[in-house]
Amino acid sequence: MREHSREELRRKLEAKAEEGDDVEAVLDRMAETGLQSDQRFAESFVRSKGARMGVERLRRELLDRGVSSEVVATALGEGLEDDELSRARAIWLKKFGVVPQDRGDWARQARFLQSRGFAADVIRKLLKEPFNEPA
Repeated sequence: MREHSREELRRKLEAKAEEGDDVEAVLDRMAETGLQSDQRFAESFVRSKGARMGVERLRRELLDRGVSSEVVATALGEGLEDDELSRARAIWLKKFGVVPQDRGDWARQARFLQSRGFAADVIRKLLKEPFNEPA
Protein backbone atom coordinates (compact mmCIF):
# COMPACT_ATOMS: atom_id res chain seq x y z
CA MET A 1 0.00 0.00 0.00
CA ARG A 2 1.12 3.55 -0.65
CA GLU A 3 0.22 6.99 0.57
CA HIS A 4 -2.59 8.78 -1.27
CA SER A 5 -3.32 12.46 -1.68
CA ARG A 6 -6.62 13.84 -0.45
CA GLU A 7 -7.79 14.32 -4.03
CA GLU A 8 -6.95 10.72 -4.99
CA LEU A 9 -8.89 9.43 -1.99
CA ARG A 10 -11.82 11.74 -2.80
CA ARG A 11 -12.03 10.31 -6.33
CA LYS A 12 -11.86 6.72 -5.08
CA LEU A 13 -14.43 7.25 -2.34
CA GLU A 14 -16.85 9.18 -4.55
CA ALA A 15 -16.76 6.35 -7.09
CA LYS A 16 -17.86 3.87 -4.42
CA ALA A 17 -20.00 6.14 -2.25
CA GLU A 18 -23.75 5.83 -2.12
CA GLU A 19 -26.03 8.82 -2.32
CA GLY A 20 -26.00 10.73 0.93
CA ASP A 21 -22.54 9.59 2.00
CA ASP A 22 -20.42 12.50 3.23
CA VAL A 23 -17.05 11.88 1.61
CA GLU A 24 -15.65 15.22 2.83
CA ALA A 25 -16.42 14.34 6.45
CA VAL A 26 -14.59 11.03 6.05
CA LEU A 27 -11.60 12.77 4.50
CA ASP A 28 -11.56 15.40 7.24
CA ARG A 29 -11.63 12.69 9.90
CA MET A 30 -8.79 10.81 8.18
CA ALA A 31 -6.71 14.00 8.16
CA GLU A 32 -7.50 14.66 11.85
CA THR A 33 -6.39 11.21 12.92
CA GLY A 34 -3.30 11.28 10.75
CA LEU A 35 -4.37 8.51 8.40
CA GLN A 36 -4.08 10.83 5.42
CA SER A 37 -1.61 13.66 4.90
CA ASP A 38 -0.82 15.46 1.66
CA GLN A 39 2.58 16.43 3.09
CA ARG A 40 3.43 12.81 3.87
CA PHE A 41 2.15 11.74 0.44
CA ALA A 42 4.28 14.36 -1.35
CA GLU A 43 7.42 13.43 0.59
CA SER A 44 6.87 9.74 -0.11
CA PHE A 45 6.25 10.42 -3.80
CA VAL A 46 9.42 12.51 -4.11
CA ARG A 47 11.45 9.83 -2.31
CA SER A 48 10.19 7.04 -4.54
CA LYS A 49 10.30 8.85 -7.90
CA GLY A 50 13.00 11.48 -7.31
CA ALA A 51 15.87 9.37 -8.61
CA ARG A 52 14.14 8.84 -11.97
CA MET A 53 12.51 12.22 -12.60
CA GLY A 54 13.41 15.87 -12.80
CA VAL A 55 11.99 18.52 -10.50
CA GLU A 56 9.54 19.84 -13.09
CA ARG A 57 7.95 16.46 -13.72
CA LEU A 58 7.72 15.74 -10.00
CA ARG A 59 6.06 19.12 -9.47
CA ARG A 60 3.61 18.55 -12.34
CA GLU A 61 2.64 15.06 -11.18
CA LEU A 62 2.09 16.17 -7.59
CA LEU A 63 -0.07 19.09 -8.73
CA ASP A 64 -2.03 16.70 -10.98
CA ARG A 65 -2.70 14.55 -7.93
CA GLY A 66 -4.31 17.49 -6.13
CA VAL A 67 -1.46 18.47 -3.81
CA SER A 68 -1.28 22.22 -3.10
CA SER A 69 1.61 24.21 -4.49
CA GLU A 70 2.86 25.08 -0.98
CA VAL A 71 3.08 21.42 -0.01
CA VAL A 72 4.77 20.61 -3.34
CA ALA A 73 7.37 23.34 -2.77
CA THR A 74 8.09 22.02 0.71
CA ALA A 75 8.38 18.41 -0.46
CA LEU A 76 10.70 19.28 -3.33
CA GLY A 77 12.85 21.52 -1.15
CA GLU A 78 16.17 22.95 -2.18
CA GLY A 79 18.26 19.78 -2.01
CA LEU A 80 16.50 18.13 -4.92
CA GLU A 81 17.04 21.08 -7.26
CA ASP A 82 20.72 21.32 -6.28
CA ASP A 83 21.20 17.67 -7.17
CA GLU A 84 19.39 17.93 -10.53
CA LEU A 85 22.50 17.62 -12.73
CA SER A 86 23.85 14.55 -10.97
CA ARG A 87 20.45 12.81 -11.12
CA ALA A 88 20.16 13.66 -14.82
CA ARG A 89 23.67 12.33 -15.41
CA ALA A 90 22.87 9.03 -13.66
CA ILE A 91 19.71 8.55 -15.76
CA TRP A 92 21.54 9.52 -18.94
CA LEU A 93 24.41 7.11 -18.23
CA LYS A 94 22.02 4.24 -17.62
CA LYS A 95 20.01 4.90 -20.78
CA PHE A 96 22.68 6.09 -23.23
CA GLY A 97 26.20 6.31 -21.80
CA VAL A 98 27.58 7.55 -25.13
CA VAL A 99 28.13 11.18 -26.05
CA PRO A 100 25.78 12.25 -28.88
CA GLN A 101 27.49 11.80 -32.25
CA ASP A 102 25.30 14.08 -34.36
CA ARG A 103 22.38 16.50 -34.09
CA GLY A 104 19.76 13.78 -34.35
CA ASP A 105 21.36 11.77 -31.58
CA TRP A 106 21.67 14.90 -29.44
CA ALA A 107 18.00 15.75 -30.00
CA ARG A 108 16.89 12.21 -29.14
CA GLN A 109 18.83 12.23 -25.88
CA ALA A 110 17.60 15.73 -25.03
CA ARG A 111 13.97 14.73 -25.66
CA PHE A 112 14.37 11.73 -23.38
CA LEU A 113 15.74 13.86 -20.55
CA GLN A 114 13.07 16.49 -21.15
CA SER A 115 10.34 13.84 -20.91
CA ARG A 116 11.77 12.91 -17.52
CA GLY A 117 11.23 16.50 -16.37
CA PHE A 118 14.73 17.95 -16.45
CA ALA A 119 15.18 21.63 -17.25
CA ALA A 120 16.63 22.72 -20.58
CA ASP A 121 19.72 24.29 -18.98
CA VAL A 122 20.49 21.03 -17.15
CA ILE A 123 20.10 19.06 -20.39
CA ARG A 124 22.37 21.43 -22.32
CA LYS A 125 24.98 21.34 -19.60
CA LEU A 126 24.90 17.55 -19.41
CA LEU A 127 25.05 16.87 -23.14
CA LYS A 128 27.72 19.48 -23.89
CA GLU A 129 30.03 19.04 -20.92
CA PRO A 130 33.36 17.25 -21.33
CA PHE A 131 33.42 13.90 -19.65
CA ASN A 132 36.40 13.66 -17.34
CA GLU A 133 35.27 10.71 -15.26
CA PRO A 134 37.93 8.57 -13.68
CA ALA A 135 38.39 5.18 -15.32
